[in-house]
Amino acid sequence: MKRLFVPLALLTLVSVSAIAEKMTGYVSDEKCASHSSKAAKATDWVNPTAFESCAKKCVDAGSPVVFVTEDNKVLKFDADSLKKATPLLGHRVSLTGKVENGTLKVDEIASIKMDTKAKPTSDTEEKMHQK
Repeated sequence: MKRLFVPLALLTLVSVSAIAEKMTGYVSDEKCASHSSKAAKATDWVNPTAFESCAKKCVDAGSPVVFVTEDNKVLKFDADSLKKATPLLGHRVSLTGKVENGTLKVDEIASIKMDTKAKPTSDTEEKMHQK
């Protein structure tokens, strides 16, 4: 029985650590992300020329920081991950982490290049910031 238990225990440890996955997406704010939740992918609504300033305005106004996947799924950060992600607010990022109950736990996070081709301008961003 002991011969079977040790390999199973090691296999379980390896499996748990393998659950962490690599993702790319955007450190955004909940207000902008939920306002654009019907888009098929994040690049449909993220305007590279205005995204960082827009996200910072919304966070300064009280909107929580969130992660938006490339396929436009919104995930909340756990407390430790929030500390890692907040300096990258408004950036496209690559991260390694785990999702548990809709909350993202980040192991590593780094800013990556965002396509700077500007989207057609609209008054949507301005309207979101009006009181």
